Amino acid sequence: MSKRNRPPLAAAGPGLIWAFDLGGGRARPIEVCDGETTGFRWLHLSLAHQGTETWINRLTSLPEDVREMLVANDSHQRALVDSGVVGCVIHDFERDFERSDLSQVGVLRFALTADMMITVRLHPIRSADAIRQALDRGNGIDAPADALDLLIGTVAESISTAVRDLSLEVQRAEDAFLDGRDSPTARGLVGLRRRLAMANRMLDGMRAVFRRLEGDEDLPETMVATVERLNQRIQALGADALGVQRQILQLREEIDISVDQRTNQNLYVLSIMTALMLPATFVTGLFGMNTGGMPWAQASHGTLLATLLAFGTAGATYLFLRWMGFMRR
Repeated sequence: MSKRNRPPLAAAGPGLIWAFDLGGGRARPIEVCDGETTGFRWLHLSLAHQGTETWINRLTSLPEDVREMLVANDSHQRALVDSGVVGCVIHDFERDFERSDLSQVGVLRFALTADMMITVRLHPIRSADAIRQALDRGNGIDAPADALDLLIGTVAESISTAVRDLSLEVQRAEDAFLDGRDSPTARGLVGLRRRLAMANRMLDGMRAVFRRLEGDEDLPETMVATVERLNQRIQALGADALGVQRQILQLREEIDISVDQRTNQNLYVLSIMTALMLPATFVTGLFGMNTGGMPWAQASHGTLLATLLAFGTAGATYLFLRWMGFMRR
């Protein structure tokens, strides 16, 4: 986009969150009424304001399909290249001051031209804050590839942090399981699996986006190397997430084996108790029959003798099971 074709920055004022003039090797915040800027610039807009969509639709310097992508309602991660303009929809973690964990995924849309990066979002995005902090430190951006590297690198770092945190939580759960204290349950791993599935879906979508960009013949030559490097980084992140998934599955299998062992041990104890009580139950049932000729019916110590007989049959059963090898230490 040439300097004279740039739309007035003030037109983006209603939905403008922040903006930087990045030319001359340094970053300079732009106020809404600053007017003309020099060099590469970055505009971050909110779709929650109606003025943003109107402003984007007036950007005739952007291809129509890129403008439609920036204001669309879908959340599917995708990429397109048209007339040298790169447009993408990617996922990032939302920023929520009330939660410390990364539990909500939002949508970040961007259009990258030769001299401008436009990022738009509906809900606050974590990477936008990190990018603004990086630009506030005064580092300028002279090439679109550098802006793409900063944006995707920041999003990838957020996902990497989430994957590392999940890995540490799984390791702590595994240590607790091995130590036998506060051992996690299979149900307790559901939260970890849900968060990991969220990160995996984000990475799967980003891999698809960068495979699409890497294979697009219309991608500007100056961005090819950056796209390839970012694609490799996302692939490495996917491998890290897969490693955490294996950790969770292994821990789940160990928990299931432990539960099965406890269940089998309980069934074994119940089976032995049933076997020991069966002869005694038979004796008490036999002496409980109201029929004539019952042994010791007239004896003064008949109850004691019947009790000793019940215990004796239980003891004999115990010795028999032990001799047969059914008794485990």
